[in-house]
Amino acid sequence: MARLSEGLIMCGITGFVDFESDLRLHRATIEAMTETMALRGPDDGGTWIAPHAALGHRRLAVIDPAGGAQPMVRGNAVLVYSGEVYNFRELRRELTAKGHRFTTNSDTEVVAIAYLEWGEDFVNRLNGMFGFAIWDTEKEQLLLVRDRVGVKPVYYYPTKHGIAFGSEPKAILANPAVPRKVNPDGFSSFLMLQANMSGQTLFDGMYELQPGEYLRVSRNGIDKRRYWRLEARPHEDDLETTVAKVRSLMEDIVERQLVSDVPLGMLLSGGVDSSLLTALAAQVNGDDVLHSFSIDFVGYSDSFNAAADGLRTTDDGPFIQQVVDYVGCLHKSVAVDTHGLSDRDVRREVLASWDLPNHLGDMDVSLYLLFRAVREYCTVAISGEGADEVFGGYPWVHDDKVLDIPIYPWMAFQVLRGTPGPFSLFSSDVIERTGMMERLGGMYAEGLAEVPRLDGESPRDARMREVNYLDLTRFMRALLDRKDRMSMALGLEVRVPFCDHRLIEYMFNVPWSMKSRNGVGKWLLREAAGDLLPESVLQRPKSAFPATLDTGYDEMLRKGLKSIVDNGDDEPIRPFINPEAAQQIIDGTDSAGGGTWNRLRTESVLRANAWIKEYQVDMSPLS
Repeated sequence: MARLSEGLIMCGITGFVDFESDLRLHRATIEAMTETMALRGPDDGGTWIAPHAALGHRRLAVIDPAGGAQPMVRGNAVLVYSGEVYNFRELRRELTAKGHRFTTNSDTEVVAIAYLEWGEDFVNRLNGMFGFAIWDTEKEQLLLVRDRVGVKPVYYYPTKHGIAFGSEPKAILANPAVPRKVNPDGFSSFLMLQANMSGQTLFDGMYELQPGEYLRVSRNGIDKRRYWRLEARPHEDDLETTVAKVRSLMEDIVERQLVSDVPLGMLLSGGVDSSLLTALAAQVNGDDVLHSFSIDFVGYSDSFNAAADGLRTTDDGPFIQQVVDYVGCLHKSVAVDTHGLSDRDVRREVLASWDLPNHLGDMDVSLYLLFRAVREYCTVAISGEGADEVFGGYPWVHDDKVLDIPIYPWMAFQVLRGTPGPFSLFSSDVIERTGMMERLGGMYAEGLAEVPRLDGESPRDARMREVNYLDLTRFMRALLDRKDRMSMALGLEVRVPFCDHRLIEYMFNVPWSMKSRNGVGKWLLREAAGDLLPESVLQRPKSAFPATLDTGYDEMLRKGLKSIVDNGDDEPIRPFINPEAAQQIIDGTDSAGGGTWNRLRTESVLRANAWIKEYQVDMSPLS
C-alpha cells in the first residue's frame, strides 16, 4: 500500500554570493531570481539574505508545508534544496542516535543536520536525486552540490567577488550582473547535441555543475571537487546470484521511490523497463489502484513502419495493453497530434523550460504535452529512463561495425545509416570558429581516458565497459535533462529508479556476457523480471520513445526554415546557416529525406533562432 512521503520535495533553488557587497541592499535581485523558479516550485517560495549571501527557493510541496519551508536554517547551515534523499529515514535515525533533534518530517532537515554532523563528507551518505546549496554562516562559505548521476540540474556563474547559481539558467540570468553572450565552445556542443563535459554552457561564463561534483565558494575563491565516480571492480557473483541481486536492488529502489502521499503514476511504454517498474509498483501498492500513462500520436498505429529509422521496432500500443491487463493498473493514453506539436505557445514554453536551444526535436515537445496531461492527475511520476544505459539496450552496443568507428557510438550508428549530423545546416564558418570537428574527436578521446580499467579484463569486456561508460556519462545526460525540464516546468516530479547509483555501480562491473546473451539486449534485466511480466513483453526488442509519423509536422518545419531563409536580417540565426543546404530541405530535394534523426537538423536551426530572439543573446563571438 502507499506510504507517506514525510516531506520529500521537488523545487527550484537560486542565490548569489558577493564578498565585497552588502547583499541586504539587493533584495529585489534575489526575489527576481527566485521568481523565475516558480514553475519548478508553484506551491511556496522564500528568500534569506545576509551581508554576503542571498538564497532563494521555490517549493513543490508533497507534505509538511509549514515544516518543510525553505530556505531552512539549522545551526550555522542555511539550506536551499531541491530533490529527494531516499534514505533520509535511515540517516535521521543515525543522527537522532547522535543526539540531534528534528522539528519537521522533511528530508530537507535531514540534509541540513547531516552537514552539521559530518561536514562536506555527508554528500557520500546521500542516496537520491538532488541539487542544493548550503551557506555556512560561521565559515562564510557556500557549498553547491549535484547528485551523482545528474538527475537534478545545478548551474553557476562565477563573478568577480563570488558566484550566482540556480536550478536553471533563467535564475542566473535574472541577476543584472550576468551578460547574455554566446560562448563558441558551448555552441560547438550544441551543434553536436552533446553535453559539454567542461560544464561550459552556451551562455559565456555560465557553467553546469557536473554529476557527482560539488563546489566550495569562499573568500579564497571557487574550489570544485568530484565526490563520486564509477570504479572498475572484479565481478565475483555467478549468473544466478547476479540475477537475484538485480531483482533485489530493483525491489528496494522501487519501494523507496514509491513513497508519496500525493497522487503518483507510472509512465508506461510497454517496454521491459517501464513495464518492470509498473509490475513492482503494483506489488508494493497491494490493493491500492495504480495509475499509468502513455503517449499516443494520432494515426501512429496506422502509419507505423518498423524500418523507418532503426530506433522503433514495434508499436507500443499492444504491449502497453498487455501490461495493463496483466498488472491490473488503471491506464490513460494521452493523444498528441501535429497541431499540438506545432503550437507556437507550446514550443515557446518548451524553449523556456530549457533556457537553451537544447532539444530532441518533436520528442521533447511531445514529452511536454504528455507531462501536461499527466499533471492533471498526478504530482509524481515514475519513469524507466536509464535502463538502456545501465543494462545495454541501445542498438549501437550490439553492432561491431559501429563500435569500430572512433567516435561516440550513437554518432557512429547514424554515420553508418547515412544520416547527416545535426550540425549540417550550419555554415562552414560557424563549424570552423567553434572548432567543432576537432572537438568531436577530442571529446571522444577525453571520454575514453576517463574510463576506469580492470586488470585482466578481456578485450571484448574492456570495449563494452568503454561503451557503457560513455552511454552513462554522455548519452544519458541529454535524456535526464529533457525529463527534468519538461516535467518541472509543469510542477510534475519524475523519479528515475534505474538511475539509483547503487544499481549503476553494480551493473557497471557485470561482464558483458551476463548483460547480453544470445544477442538479446538487456538480457539480465529481462531475466530478473521473468515472473512479473507477460512473455511477449519480456521478449520485446528495444523500441525508442515514439515520434510523430505525420508528414504535416515535417511540412511545419520546412515552413519555419523557409521563413528564416527568406526573411534574412529579421532572423538572427540566418548569418550562421548554410543557405544551400537549407534550400534543399525547403524544396524537398534533400537526399537524406525525413525521419527522426534528419528532423534534428531543421529543429536545431529553428530552436537556436528562437533562443537568440527570446533571450536576446549577443552572437558577436561567432561573427
